[in-house]
This record gives sequence, C-alpha cells and structure tokens, in this order.
Amino acid sequence: MLGRRRWVKAIVALGASALWLSACSTQKDAPQKEAAGKDPSVPAAAEPWKVGAYLSLSGAETQFGIETKEGIELAVDAVNKKGGVKGRPVKVLYEDDKSNPQETNNKVLQLITRDKVVALLGEVASSRSTVGGIVANKHKIPMITSSATAPEVTQIGPFVFRVCFTDDTQGQMGAEFVVKTMGKKRIGMLYASDDVYSSGLAAQFRDAVKKLGGEIAVEKSFIKTETNFTTYINEIRDAKPELVYAPIYYNAMVPIARQAKAAGMPGSTFVGGDGWDAETLIQDAGDEMEGAYFTNHYAPDVPWPNAQAFLKAYKERFKRDPSSLSSLGYDSAMLLFDAMGRAKGDTPESIRDAIAETKNFEGATGTITIDPNRNADKSIVIVQIKNKKFTYYATVNDKAAKP
Repeated sequence: MLGRRRWVKAIVALGASALWLSACSTQKDAPQKEAAGKDPSVPAAAEPWKVGAYLSLSGAETQFGIETKEGIELAVDAVNKKGGVKGRPVKVLYEDDKSNPQETNNKVLQLITRDKVVALLGEVASSRSTVGGIVANKHKIPMITSSATAPEVTQIGPFVFRVCFTDDTQGQMGAEFVVKTMGKKRIGMLYASDDVYSSGLAAQFRDAVKKLGGEIAVEKSFIKTETNFTTYINEIRDAKPELVYAPIYYNAMVPIARQAKAAGMPGSTFVGGDGWDAETLIQDAGDEMEGAYFTNHYAPDVPWPNAQAFLKAYKERFKRDPSSLSSLGYDSAMLLFDAMGRAKGDTPESIRDAIAETKNFEGATGTITIDPNRNADKSIVIVQIKNKKFTYYATVNDKAAKP
C-alpha cells in the first residue's frame, strides 16, 4: 500500500512537471506562432490604416462614383509614397452601393462591422450620404462626403463632414450670378421633385432669386425616371423666361438639352448646379449645351497652384482631364489623411476631432476650413461650357487662405 502511494505520487509529480514544461514552452513559442502569419519584415506599427469608401460604382450615377474613386486612388498613392500616415500605409476598401440607398445601408454596415475601418469616405449623392451618415454616426465612425451638398447631410450628427459647399451656399451664389452678374430677372426652373439634391437646390435658388428682386416666371418639376421632357420644355419656352435654372444630374440634362434645342432653346438658355459635371454631358450633349453656365467646385483650368498640381498628376495617370468629382474625391481623402496625421490617437473619435479642427487646408478644389457645423467653408467656381469643354469663368465666395 505504501509503495503504491509513492508510485502514484511520483506519477502525479511527473505529470505536473510535464504540464509546467508544456506551459512554459507554449508561452515561449506564442510570439513566434502569432507572428507566423505576418510578414516579419513589417513591424506591427506599420500595419495599414483601413479606410472604407462606399460609392456608386454601378447604377444611375456610375460615372460620379468612378470619378470619385479615381481621385481617392490618387490621394492614396500620394500619401503612401510619402511614407503613409504616422509611418503606416493607408489602405482603402471600396464597396459599390449600386446607386441604391438600401445597398448603401448594407455596405456601410459591412465596412464598419466586418472590416473595422477607422473612417469612411462617401457618398457622391446627398440621398445616399444621408443613409450612410446615419449608420456612421450611430457607430461613431467619422465620415467625409466628397460631394453631397444637401444641408441636412451633416446635420445627422457629429461624425459626419463634407469637403464640398452646401446647396444653400450654391443656391445663393447661383442666384447672385444670374441676377447680379448676368442681369437676368425673369427666370424659369426645371428640376426633379423626387430627388433630395435637385429639389433642395431648386428651393434654395428660388428663395435667393426672390430676395434679390428676381421673378420665377415658370416652374416645372419631373420624376427622375422620366425621359420625355417635351411638354415641360414647351411650357417653359412659352412663358418666355430670360433663362432656365436646371439643378439636375447630368444623366437627365442630356435628353433635356437635346429636346430643348429641338424646341428652339439653345444651351445658353440654361444655368445649372454641380450635378452637371460629368464627361458624359459633354460627350452626349456638348453641342446642345454650348454657352451654358453652372456652379461647381472645380474646373480643369482654375488658376490655383494646388489645383494645377492635381491636374498634372491626374492626367499623368488617367490620360484625361479630371472632373470636380475626381478633385473632390481627392480632397476628401487628403483632408482625412491630414487629420489622421494630426489626431492625438488612432481611434475613430480622435480622428473625428482632428477633422473638426481643420483650418485652411489647401486642396485641389480650393482652401477648405471645416466650420462648426462640419461643412466646408470654401469658394465656388462658375464654369462655362465652351467648345465642348468645361472652362473656368469666375470664382465667387472667395475663401483663399489669408497669410
């Protein structure tokens, strides 16, 4: 009995010793096993920043999404060539929302919950930026929209920003250009009633014109799915306005321009907003749009040094002139990377705070200061369509950085 007890004790002791040695071996080997799946030449501190971008890469506003993506890609290349942000490269994960609000909700959730991004870039349209902004704000992930101009987008909450001007500013400046600079007082309007951007900008312009002493002589609205605008155009023509304000997207402006010219209304009759800025408008209705003006964020021949540097880099890579969507995509990404570099930490909250503190950021679309409402205080460009090109005409609401 005693011998058996000693044998059992010996076995227990040997087992405990084996477990202790095994634990020590496991602890010693743990760092090696953990590192086995990583590139040993890349220190942990150099792991990429993950930024999400949700864009309309298919669907109705595909060109806007693609051009914005090109601007973001150019910004990523530029910052990574300089060593990234705080010594870490930037990686942008793209999701296609298919120009659809429901898809937008799903894609933004994926980027936040699955991919664990520290910030978001997107969307090009106000309707989808509103959807994405609600999700981003709920999860406390900073979001910068490049081109959503509806005022309510940034009113969602403290994590939603923009680098474009707002429609209230665009509508005001557009009205001042029409009434004060062009000297037109009797004005017609044509817009999409079921689109946040179009109807919102139309409302801002209408109010500003009235305050400036102008008159809305005729006003017609349509549904986005419509393609035959002949009745609206004839009614507007018969009202004899001095010009027509059409704050709509390029894909609707192409058939409108063609049908208007057939009805005896040349391109010079029209003034629009930044939704016109797409190469498709020039390709498909360049002749019909000759002489038209629109408010915008950028033109390839704007005189600002940063814009010219961006133009050169863009043409070298993509072999064509950039649009305002490309330049805004570039600015949204570069402003975010600048804020990430200034942030006191690497958390979404610290990045949000740094974005909010942005002052006199020199972008391709001008000098940008983020105001207390998380909007961009910046200049507006007047563009004229001449010889099938978007050409710089003037700058209004000048916000050049002061020394």
